[in-house]
Amino acid sequence: MAANDVKFPAAIDVVDLIVRGEITPAIQRTTLVQYDAQVYQIPLTSAKVWDAAQTNLPGTAATDDLEINTGTWATGVPTIQTGDLKAAGATTRYALFEVATVPEYVAGQTVTLRASAGMLTTVADTTATIDFEAYISDREGLVSGSDLVATAATTINSLTFADIDFTLTPTTLDPGQKILIRMAIAVNDAATGTAVIGSVGALELLLDTQG
Repeated sequence: MAANDVKFPAAIDVVDLIVRGEITPAIQRTTLVQYDAQVYQIPLTSAKVWDAAQTNLPGTAATDDLEINTGTWATGVPTIQTGDLKAAGATTRYALFEVATVPEYVAGQTVTLRASAGMLTTVADTTATIDFEAYISDREGLVSGSDLVATAATTINSLTFADIDFTLTPTTLDPGQKILIRMAIAVNDAATGTAVIGSVGALELLLDTQG
C-alpha cells in the first residue's frame, strides 16, 4: 500500500453525522422514513359560521350554529359547544374549519380527522352524535370531487370525553391541499331536567408524513 493510501474498514459505525455545506446528490424526501398518524392541531378558535365564512363562530349558539366557549382563564380552555339543548327535540348545529395538508404529507396516504368530544352536565335522553363533511378546494371557488369523510356519524352521548376518529378518503389528497370541513353535532333530547350540551374539546388532523 502506497504511503498516501488510506484503508477504510468494511463497515463504519456512525454515532453522530455532522454535515457542513450541501449533500450531493440531494436526499429525496421519498427516501426518508415515513411517520404515520402525525398529529396536527386544528385550532378551535379558527371556527367560522358554516354558511357565513366571514363570521367567527358566535359565543352563544343559535339556530344551526354551534358556539365557541372561552372557558375560565387558567382553569379552562376554549371548547365548541351546542348550547343547552334539553327538551329541544332533534337539533343539529354546525361549524366550519379550513385546513391544509402539510408539505411533508405523503400523497394518497392515510388521513384521519379526530375529535375529542362528549356531553356536559347531562346526556341526551335519546341521542347525541358528531359528524363531519370534508371537501377539497379546486382553488377557483368550487369544490373538487365528493365528500372525503368515509365514517358515519358517531355517538358522543357520554359524560366521559372520548377520541372519535373519522377516516378521510386519501386517494385525491396531495401535500399542501386545502380542505373545507363542516362539523355537525346533532342532539335529540325531550327531557326537561338539567342542561344537555354537546362539546368538542380538541380537533386534530392525523397525517402520514416524510421529512
